[in-house]
Amino acid sequence: MLRPPAKVIFEDNHILVVNKPAGLATAHGKGPEDCLDHLLRDWIKERDKKPGNVFLGVVHRIDRPVSGVVLFAKTSKAASRIAAQFRDGEAKKTYWAIVEPAPAETEGIMEDILAVGPGEYGGRIAWVTTADDPEGKPSLTEFTTRKRLGKQAWLELNPKTGRTHQLRIQLGSRGSPILGDERYGAKKRYPWGIALLARTLTVEHPTSGKMETFTAPVPEDWPYDLGKGWNFPMPQPPPSRRPF
Repeated sequence: MLRPPAKVIFEDNHILVVNKPAGLATAHGKGPEDCLDHLLRDWIKERDKKPGNVFLGVVHRIDRPVSGVVLFAKTSKAASRIAAQFRDGEAKKTYWAIVEPAPAETEGIMEDILAVGPGEYGGRIAWVTTADDPEGKPSLTEFTTRKRLGKQAWLELNPKTGRTHQLRIQLGSRGSPILGDERYGAKKRYPWGIALLARTLTVEHPTSGKMETFTAPVPEDWPYDLGKGWNFPMPQPPPSRRPF
């Protein structure tokens, strides 16, 4: 039986919503087998026996080491309408993160000016800068603590802007990096990417106009089991060649 490269959360003639696994690029990876959008195009082409190219619009992305909800557009009209919602801040996103150490505040607003440039290990890296930096962009995230145990905390994050690595640098710069995110200060490894989950995405459907919320399931390896509590200690993988 033909299987998709990521679990399908929702699909119709206009959009395809999947649960991206950690470790796979949303788009523009190192090759065809490293790009979720490319793999999905191949899957749709084979599944539907399409003779020509398959259109699949990338309207937003989540980082390689992050798992969770990703939406693709199946038509150019849908791509234009959904992309406008992300550009105008109308698409609503909720993330879950496990951080260590826990922030001092149980809830609050993280507001920074962020800039992005080439990273030491390749790819891009973000940093906090000042308002007079021409490369800096305002970045704002609301957060609340869902659970806490000792040094660790499970946070719910609601980004109001969509900057590169926004949640990762905002938490890391405040001394509460996401578990496994060595690039932004984490001291403890997390075997499956970083402990950041794109939990929900709410958008207006491009043709019906109805607001739709799509939810990613909690990964089996998530550090906090919703029924059983904290899943520590966790197995540790071999040392990484480079941080994410």
